[in-house]
Amino acid sequence: MTDKIQELKKEIEAAELTDAAKLEAYRIQYIGAKGAIKGLYGFLKTVPNEQKKEFGQLINGLREIAEQRFNEAKENLENNASGNTEKIDLSRPGSAFEIGARHPLSVVRKEIISIFERIGYTISEGPEVEDDWHNFSALNFPPEHPARDMQDTFFVEKEGDQEWALRTHTSSVQVRVMENQKPPIRTISPGRVYRNEAISARAHCFFHQVEGLYIDKKVSFADLKQTLLYFAKEMFGEKTEIRLRPSYFPFTEPSAEMDISCTICNSKGCNVCKYTGWLEILGCGMVDPNVLDACGIDSKVYSGFAFGMGIERITQLKYRVNDLRLYSENDLRFLEQFISA
Repeated sequence: MTDKIQELKKEIEAAELTDAAKLEAYRIQYIGAKGAIKGLYGFLKTVPNEQKKEFGQLINGLREIAEQRFNEAKENLENNASGNTEKIDLSRPGSAFEIGARHPLSVVRKEIISIFERIGYTISEGPEVEDDWHNFSALNFPPEHPARDMQDTFFVEKEGDQEWALRTHTSSVQVRVMENQKPPIRTISPGRVYRNEAISARAHCFFHQVEGLYIDKKVSFADLKQTLLYFAKEMFGEKTEIRLRPSYFPFTEPSAEMDISCTICNSKGCNVCKYTGWLEILGCGMVDPNVLDACGIDSKVYSGFAFGMGIERITQLKYRVNDLRLYSENDLRFLEQFISA
């Protein structure tokens, strides 16, 4: 132990502290929180009790020497820097700071929220780790539904009969709203969701959604159609047209997929719309009465509609991004294109 202390003392006294980099390296190596001197205190527990005081004093003395060398060298470097007589031209224009850019997903997310806020929708958020009830059961997913299988869902843990998973959609937030708020309800739920999928240019294991919910008396499918038409025209331009195709979702009945007229080729046909003139952007439908009843809302009195869209998909169409992986790779060459967005 004594030999180790003497060896460190020689190293400390011989260390060259001629610039800021060497001074910082010295601090980390010898007097930092994980430095050599700090490590010596850990060996005290192996020293016999009658010798602990003696070795403790030796270590403290070594620490004082090391800190004194550090403080003296630091003061010398600061004095030398302050003595620099180089003239500074105060009239010279300063260097401009580089301007950062908002992420394209954030830009589009904000725009979507703004569109729905203008017609009275509020914003609701919820946890990204959800229980089975809010993520599946309350949304009319039967026990045998494929979305419950491991290939689609990231299950986190199981507590007794309760399974926890990373949410697969922000519909779970809508369940929480319906459980805690009486109609009329008009809300959108933006957030990140997770699916156990292979990562490629067209798919990712996490992405972002905005889901909407409107519940009141005498809500009809016509209300849903007009709301989505308004959104499409505000987001993609006044000339945008929409069409609704029958589909299936466990939590809506009837259900539909919504397409917009291709904004890239003006519906003439291109490789993006696969020469159909239409692009799918979201799913929607009337809230299934079973979902309303499960959340404590009387389905005989109230009705409603719901819709959900992927922010990556909307961003892809708006900015013509052809690879979903670009959104999460933090490539400055990609992000700098949105500085003016």
